Amino acid sequence: MFLALWVGGLLVALVLIGLFFFGLRRRLIQRSGGTFDCSLRWNVSEEPDLSGKGWVYGVARYSEDRINWFRVFSYAPRPRRVLERSAIEVVARRLPEGEEEMALLSDAVVLGCLHGETRLELAMSDDALTGFLAWLEAAPPGQRVNVA
Repeated sequence: MFLALWVGGLLVALVLIGLFFFGLRRRLIQRSGGTFDCSLRWNVSEEPDLSGKGWVYGVARYSEDRINWFRVFSYAPRPRRVLERSAIEVVARRLPEGEEEMALLSDAVVLGCLHGETRLELAMSDDALTGFLAWLEAAPPGQRVNVA
């Protein structure tokens, strides 16, 4: 009986420690400011996939001429993806449809983008979208900016 309580208490403590580190990591990512919730789907086809598969919830952070994208459910201190402003081309904008609505935040707008040769989709709130598009258009002189 004592062993079962001890093991159970240990498991609860480990879960709480894990949740604490998730929260701490998110605070550290957001500490420098310029962050927004952003789901990402990497390497997608040209036709929209409305199944909701492949979306990963994350936090994006503006950093000079790039966006660092971090998975929310990860302990990694480094960004999972880095998107260079000069390589991003917005090719489409749409609202989530079908099962995709369940996989994304309720007020999300989906942007179809090219990053170099890679096709990806970003889903973010309307406010974050306004900031993202303004950031893209505010590129220094001489840099290519492609916003549809």
